[in-house]
Amino acid sequence: MDHKRQTVFRARIVERLAELDAEDARGRAGQATVTLDQQAIGRLSRQDALQSQAMARATQARREIERQRLRAALARLDEGEFGYCEDCGEAIAEARLALDPALTRCISCAAG
Repeated sequence: MDHKRQTVFRARIVERLAELDAEDARGRAGQATVTLDQQAIGRLSRQDALQSQAMARATQARREIERQRLRAALARLDEGEFGYCEDCGEAIAEARLALDPALTRCISCAAG
């Protein structure tokens, strides 16, 4: 992969990391502690709030996993290993990387 394409992928990865940070900021309110004040909200409303909180935390965990994968892709770019399969060493198709720049395996190795 040439330097120009690597620069494009680096920009996409950095942009996605920034999007994840923005999503984190928006999601913080949903992860706030749910109060146990029966006067303020009813039992069912509190259960809804607890369920929403759990979903917000699960979404946060998924964002963190994606963030780790993207940071690893940036490290591979810095090391000159980006775009090569970690199993067989062959180039990963650019169309595949365009869908997910954090991929580490070619289609053949991913299929098993």
